[in-house]
Amino acid sequence: MRPDTPATPAEPVDPVNHIAEAERLERIAGLYPEDAEQLLLQAAAHYELADARQRAASLYDGLLAGPPPELEQPHLVKALMAANLWEYGHEAEARAIITGIRTAAPKDPAAYVIVAEALESHDELEAAHESFTEALTLLLPEAERTNPPYETHPLLLGRHRVRRLIGAEHDEWDALADRVHKSEVTLDELHDPNRTWALGSDNPAELRAEILRLRAELGSYRQALSRPFPVAVLHWPSTELTELLAAYPSLSAEYPSHEEHLSTIESSLRELSASGTPNLGIVAGTIPSYEAFAASESSSPTDASLLPQYATTLAARGRAIPWPPERGTECWCGSGRGYGECHGAEE
Repeated sequence: MRPDTPATPAEPVDPVNHIAEAERLERIAGLYPEDAEQLLLQAAAHYELADARQRAASLYDGLLAGPPPELEQPHLVKALMAANLWEYGHEAEARAIITGIRTAAPKDPAAYVIVAEALESHDELEAAHESFTEALTLLLPEAERTNPPYETHPLLLGRHRVRRLIGAEHDEWDALADRVHKSEVTLDELHDPNRTWALGSDNPAELRAEILRLRAELGSYRQALSRPFPVAVLHWPSTELTELLAAYPSLSAEYPSHEEHLSTIESSLRELSASGTPNLGIVAGTIPSYEAFAASESSSPTDASLLPQYATTLAARGRAIPWPPERGTECWCGSGRGYGECHGAEE
């Protein structure tokens, strides 16, 4: 859940200028059009933190009305737009957008989280509970409930929290939320409605207990936010590599041939896996984005030291696909064959 207001510590240290950061992200989005969606969503979040909600709304409008290619997460953009609109007085429009999202039943956990939390923050607890439940029923079939995907955890935890607020008895979904919860402090304690009252207590023991709970909860959020990006290896598809070497022949030392490039990727990932490195991934490079990245680093695309930095940047923007591919899926190299019949056959 994104915070609605900036943090205000007693003694601010190096406070973020959210307007400046948002404007910087907008400029970067112009350099990286293929990443514009994520960059502009970050910019909108900074505008919201600065309470410049109209500027945030303009970015959401622009994304939804923009030219092709289509958005990767259109329902998430709509959900964020609805939450923002509701915060500055456009409740009717926000409700209409939320109704549209729920009717569309997207396969996007993040969109449901934003919708449900927006309803919850405006005391629409029953509607929030319905939204969380709808999402879990749609996105978490019974076969996946033994080990629910990470992206569904906020739905489980949010639903548990709302059910505590409305005084509902525990059910199977709540039991699953308890299982995915990693903190030493139980969910029942963290989501206890009486915690709000404890923060106003004059009893030092109650205050100390509540501080411990808050620290545990903060630790859980930090763990979620600091999940490592995949250790990513850069993959140049055949046509991109041909164009890259034609434009920057000095990089031929890095890439003697496309076949050797593909083989090196697979062997490098296997070595990393054997060494115990987790979260391995592959990112596909493109000439325009690589040139833009080099320009942003005030360097030349001929500088081979930029290549791993470029891969890391793409991974940080969510561009990595996990390695190894799941059983039965196509090989990462783009050959169209199954991984087990292609680069996976070397195992």
